[in-house]
Amino acid sequence: MISHLGSIFATLMFVWAVFQQYFPYQFRGYIEKYSQRLLSFVYPYIQITFNEFAGERLMRSEAYSAIESYLSSTSSSQAKRLKADIVKNNRSLVLSMDDHEEVADEFQGVKLWWASGKHVGKTQSFAFYPVTDEKRFYKLTFHKKHRDLIIGPYLKHVLKEGKAIKVRNRQRKLYTNNGPNWSHVVFEHPATFQTLAMEQDKKEEIMEDLVTFSQAEEFYSRIGRAWKRGYLLYGPPGTGKSTMIAAMANLLGYDIYDLELTAVKDNTELRKLLIETSSKSIIVIEDIDCSLDLTGQRRPKKEKKDEAEKMKQHPMHKASKEEAKSSQVTLSGLLNFIDGLWSACGGERLIVFTTNFVEKLDPALIRKGRMDKHIELSYCGFEAFKVLAKNYQKLDSHKLFGRIQDLLREVRITPADVAEHLMPKTASRDLQTCFESLIQALESAKQAQDSNKEDTALIQGLSEKSVQ
Repeated sequence: MISHLGSIFATLMFVWAVFQQYFPYQFRGYIEKYSQRLLSFVYPYIQITFNEFAGERLMRSEAYSAIESYLSSTSSSQAKRLKADIVKNNRSLVLSMDDHEEVADEFQGVKLWWASGKHVGKTQSFAFYPVTDEKRFYKLTFHKKHRDLIIGPYLKHVLKEGKAIKVRNRQRKLYTNNGPNWSHVVFEHPATFQTLAMEQDKKEEIMEDLVTFSQAEEFYSRIGRAWKRGYLLYGPPGTGKSTMIAAMANLLGYDIYDLELTAVKDNTELRKLLIETSSKSIIVIEDIDCSLDLTGQRRPKKEKKDEAEKMKQHPMHKASKEEAKSSQVTLSGLLNFIDGLWSACGGERLIVFTTNFVEKLDPALIRKGRMDKHIELSYCGFEAFKVLAKNYQKLDSHKLFGRIQDLLREVRITPADVAEHLMPKTASRDLQTCFESLIQALESAKQAQDSNKEDTALIQGLSEKSVQ
């Protein structure tokens, strides 16, 4: 029986070789075409192939990358041969199935199969370093009666989940602009809302606002608005504005684009930088009141002309003129950057401005719709102090907390100044010493404030007498 089967296979191979060698190409095409049709009546399964490279420029397919991420968990539990890659700051290991492996998946009670494969092209015979042309692909197999379910809801589910997994596993970056281009480093800032020196109610309000925004894609699409939101962080120096931005990025898993306006040549270059930002990102302009002269562009013409005449007589006029030529970004260009037509390119982006002097900014720049949420980061209160004490000294209560609470009600001190006193500077410095140092600083600041109040009252009294 075995010899008989062997002779049958040998005959079939001989016939196939003769067919491939002597039959015309067009005739072979017809035979293959109709044999596939004949096979479809017997074989009830449909196959969809997703190639790794697609398009005219052979760019890596986003669908292939999403499927690879989606199958990573299934592959690790079912496949026998796996490929491993390290991502996310070299601390996370991602597994995917190796070539010619197959895993099963289930969706709404329907079972289907994913298989990986590759096409190996010919290598150059005379190359010094021959490279094999390998084109990988994923092949999805399912029963033809489930065609509508798989092609519609299932594939949408795979692409959406795959992209979400890819975002979670990706290495987040901190970008800065050098002229018209972005450069980046790995973003590793450890700040979180749990360690942020702020009242708990205010933190929860901001966190809820951020999470709601990140889940509101359908809402923004329904109301016809670009999926973005503006935040204005204002307050004295040292109140944690930059730390707040890092905590926002860590909460949502976003990249940060730190935009330096003085390095941008003009409005066209600013628009180009905006287009090159990705979704799931925070675009930051820190100290916007100092970045460019964006506050005086709506003053009356006569006032501008008088100031220009004075500047011409100033010895530093020439140098300031040359410096002004380096950046010609206007208020109009920045407003279009925030909420113009080009701001809708991409989605799921936060735009954050920080300033120490909110009253200096043009009202058009910070109105609702551009800067949707205004967050004041003020001086350190007792609730913020307790967070700092927990962070720096791992302490929830102490006998000196009452004295510190009384002083914080009367003294204006930033969280950065409080943190400096709580920071252990020597190995022998204990809790008592840190708190006593803080109390001494608060008492000195209170005395200075009282002295300033007395001087102010004395000056006002003298001015009233002189008027009389």
